[in-house]
Amino acid sequence: MRILITNDDGINAPGLEALAAIAAEIAGPDGEVWTVAPAFEQSGVGHCISYTQPTLIAELAPRRWAAEGSPADCVLAALGDIMASSPPALILSGVNRGNNAGENVMYSGTIGGAMEGALQGIPAIALSQYLGPRTAGLADPFEAARAWGPRIIRALLDRADWAGDDGHALFYNVNFPPVGADGVRGLRVAPQGRRAGVRFGAHPYVAPNGRRFLWVTGGAQDAQAAPGSDVEALMAGYAAVTPMRPDLTCAATTRRLAVLLDEG
Repeated sequence: MRILITNDDGINAPGLEALAAIAAEIAGPDGEVWTVAPAFEQSGVGHCISYTQPTLIAELAPRRWAAEGSPADCVLAALGDIMASSPPALILSGVNRGNNAGENVMYSGTIGGAMEGALQGIPAIALSQYLGPRTAGLADPFEAARAWGPRIIRALLDRADWAGDDGHALFYNVNFPPVGADGVRGLRVAPQGRRAGVRFGAHPYVAPNGRRFLWVTGGAQDAQAAPGSDVEALMAGYAAVTPMRPDLTCAATTRRLAVLLDEG
């Protein structure tokens, strides 16, 4: 199998090295793993693409490229140029340093890379490692992802739905809990949740030269979310798999609003 890997933490991120090992296990001895990842960290860029400016790409080694752009840019670079003559059969994005569950999904460049793959018609999976006190002392904080990643990816490739519905692309979001490999209790399929009271914000900062800057701030990652959600599964020690599609329509409200507003 030919696999493309990318991330949003950058080409030198340890999570990308973990993903390369996972991808190599999936690809097999006769497969290929291609890396096209951001030259610099792109956390929080979501599904951003560099639509108004060109993207510089550079080959660092055989099958290893860096792009001065977002994860979605990296996928476009791979499919439109680097791997155009032999596209990948699978796209993996991650392993992100930190969870991409709950409200984090909407901001995540890791998710953006997988989403672009799905929009291009290629099976895609985002992978993220939740970090916390129980991973801080590990020699490898990504050991849960390394141990469980191949198993979950194989299960999705063998048994999951990849066709989607209503013409919408489908991809999968996989999060590993904030524990070591031996602490993972199992796997749960769960919808995206939202942590209670958690929002991103902006904190002002005045530099010594008097210029004003803003730091974007996040909320507590251990805040509670709805029972059965991805956040709740992770906090309970389970790996969480969430099917996703790039369609932000609220179906329930669409039906109610149509009754009230449709004319003719």
